[in-house]
Amino acid sequence: MFGDISGMMGKLKEAQQKIEETKQRLNTVLIDETALDEKIKITVTANREVKSIFIDDSLLTDKEALEDYLIITLNKAIEKATKINEQEIAAAAKNGMPNIPGLNGFL
Repeated sequence: MFGDISGMMGKLKEAQQKIEETKQRLNTVLIDETALDEKIKITVTANREVKSIFIDDSLLTDKEALEDYLIITLNKAIEKATKINEQEIAAAAKNGMPNIPGLNGFL
């Protein structure tokens, strides 16, 4: 019995390592979101870190509109990044998990 537990613990450590590796890799996955015919462009990582924001000079005259467009564009970029992040982390966790009877319904 202890051999099985030891093997499962090893598999769990492997799964944890795969998840950490996936998180690191997601720092390099970039998501671009644009608005207003690319007058606003926001780039975030799949870990939801903002990497860059471009704002065309023509948008600098209307502060309130610019703020609204930035919020909308940022939210879209973060939503896309979150979907990618969740899918990748779930796949890494599932692939690395030991085969524990009855657990497959939860993953």
